[in-house]
Amino acid sequence: MDTRLIELLVCPVCKGPLQRLPQGQHLICHADRLGFPIRDGIPVMLENEAVPLDDNDLPVAPAPKTATGA
Repeated sequence: MDTRLIELLVCPVCKGPLQRLPQGQHLICHADRLGFPIRDGIPVMLENEAVPLDDNDLPVAPAPKTATGA
């Protein structure tokens, strides 16, 4: 992803700056402690797609969805 594009994007929650960690697949908002995924080279800037950050400012993988049977 182009660095110039990252500089133009802001967090959709707080409008703060975003950072991409080296070899990262997320854009990180330190203020909100959220990671926005990058899929196929395209940042997904939707609040409901964001994942929380752990204590090391790394995105926490979402829990796998389980099928519920009746």
